[in-house]
Amino acid sequence: MGGTLTAHEVKAMLLHVASRVADSAEVLNDADRAIGDGDHGLAMRRGFETARQELESREYDTVGAPVSEVGRALLLSMGGASGILFSSLFVEGARGLSAERCFGSAELARFLTDGTGAVEQRGKTGPGGKTMVDALVPAARAAAELRAEPLDNALPRVADAARAGVEATKDMVALAGKAKSLGERSLGFADPGALSVQVMLRAMDEYVAARQRA
Repeated sequence: MGGTLTAHEVKAMLLHVASRVADSAEVLNDADRAIGDGDHGLAMRRGFETARQELESREYDTVGAPVSEVGRALLLSMGGASGILFSSLFVEGARGLSAERCFGSAELARFLTDGTGAVEQRGKTGPGGKTMVDALVPAARAAAELRAEPLDNALPRVADAARAGVEATKDMVALAGKAKSLGERSLGFADPGALSVQVMLRAMDEYVAARQRA
C-alpha cells in the first residue's frame, strides 16, 4: 500500500493538504507579520478553499489532473505574487504527470523538480533568497534521491528536508518580495512561503501515513 496512489487518492491527499493549510492560516499570518503584510495565511486559506471546492466537484483519471486543478484554483483566487508562484508549483509540477495513473516517489520527485524549476524561473530567484524556493529546493533534492523508495518512506524525509529549509531561512537576509526592503531586519524570521511549502508536504506525508495504517 505504501508504494503508489491512484488518481482518486491523490485527490483525497490534496483535500487533506487544503484542510491543513486552512488550519495553519494564523501561523502563516504570524510568520508573514514579522517580515511582510501579515496576510499570507489568509491568501493561502482562500486559495486552498477554492481548490477544495474544485476538487470535490469532480473525479480524475490521471494523477496530474487534480494537481493541475489545485494550481488553477490558486491562480484564480489567491492574487499577488504568491498566487502566481504557488500556482506555478502545481500547474508546472503536474505537466509531467498528465498521463500517469499512479503517484509514487518517482512522480513526487518529478512534481517537485519541475514545480521548483518553474517557481525559480517565474520568481527570478534561487536558493538563499529567503523565499519558498529555500524549502522547495531541498525537498526536491531529497525526493530525487528517494525516488526508488516506497512513497510512505520517502515523504517523511522530503517533508523533513523542507522543514530544514524553513529553519535555514531564519539566517537569511531577504533578497526578494516585500521582505527585501527590510534588509538585515529580516534576519531571525522564517519565510512564510517556505513555511507554507513545509505545511503542504507534511500534510501529504500525513495522508499517506494514515492510508498505510488503514
